[in-house]
Amino acid sequence: MIKNIAFGAFLLISGFISAQMTAMSGAEAKAFVTKVSSETQEIKTLQSDFTQTKKMDFLDKNIVTYGKMSLKSPNMLSWKYTKPYQYSIVFKDSKIFINDQGKKSSVDAKSKTFEKINKLIVGSSNGKMFSDPEFTVSYYKNGNFNVAKFIPKSAQLLKYIKQIELHFPKNQSTVSQVNMTEASGDTTNIVFKNTKINASIAASEFSL
Repeated sequence: MIKNIAFGAFLLISGFISAQMTAMSGAEAKAFVTKVSSETQEIKTLQSDFTQTKKMDFLDKNIVTYGKMSLKSPNMLSWKYTKPYQYSIVFKDSKIFINDQGKKSSVDAKSKTFEKINKLIVGSSNGKMFSDPEFTVSYYKNGNFNVAKFIPKSAQLLKYIKQIELHFPKNQSTVSQVNMTEASGDTTNIVFKNTKINASIAASEFSL
């Protein structure tokens, strides 16, 4: 469950890449990265409702869950799943705190895959994910979105993740959709809505 939540989160902030998706030129990619990096520097908090759809080869039906994501700079991140079950995971102080329907636990996240995933999610709110040394990044576009595709460099991460795509609506610097393909071929799609930037977030959002 932790792996699915952490990787599915990836995590931060809609349509799939279509046949019309084309690679950005070097100049276009540079301008896109500069714009997002500059505009997201002002983001201190980010809140959004989300719908997560997971497709697994051995299941006939997709697994659809709903919840709320909260992020506070520089490194606090909360994912709270509310339907069809209650499950919360908080990244804070280099640890992962989990509340599985009342059963609480914690995991040391330092120097582990989870810590790298958390770093990339938080980086999506400040533009730093584009320079993350753990990933090779390429850039694409279509009529509605700019897309940054992340492919892990390390063999450790490649055991779990094949690629992650962050979708940015044109003229917007926050992520509206995340598509992840795991090494197994299973896919996770997260769509964000009702996003609030720099609104006050209660401390209780980051505690279980």
